[in-house]
Amino acid sequence: MQMVEVLVPGGKASPGPPLGPAIGPLGLNVKDVVDRINNATKDYDGLSVPVKIIVQDDRSFDVEVGVPPVSALVKKEIGIEKGSTKTGREYVGDIKIDQIIKIAKIKQNEILSYSLKSAVKEILGTCTTMGVTVEGKPPKEIQREIDEGKVEIAE
Repeated sequence: MQMVEVLVPGGKASPGPPLGPAIGPLGLNVKDVVDRINNATKDYDGLSVPVKIIVQDDRSFDVEVGVPPVSALVKKEIGIEKGSTKTGREYVGDIKIDQIIKIAKIKQNEILSYSLKSAVKEILGTCTTMGVTVEGKPPKEIQREIDEGKVEIAE
């Protein structure tokens, strides 16, 4: 058994790099793999999606789709192309706390947080590095308000 891990655009994987060169040497029909990946990732249109291709010795294969990175989910929620290049000095968008909670719930099984509250704080950290404000405030301020109990995160 062999495993190939790639990051592909949701619903738009192609036989070219990074996929083709990674799976071509394994003797798989690249078109079959691409079709299966595109079908499995179509709900993540416009996002980079981590995909694992597990290849058995008889050349059968399974596709496991991961959840896009937090930064990709934040960008999709607020409709921006990329984060700030001047973190802390330039803000590129604003997100609502409800959207942060939604992302935290999507990612909760993959991140190191034990509670929704700590998952939300982790997502807020990503917003800080991306230059995204939360309801008009810097994300660190929202993190502090969560710690002080001013912002409630219902588990």
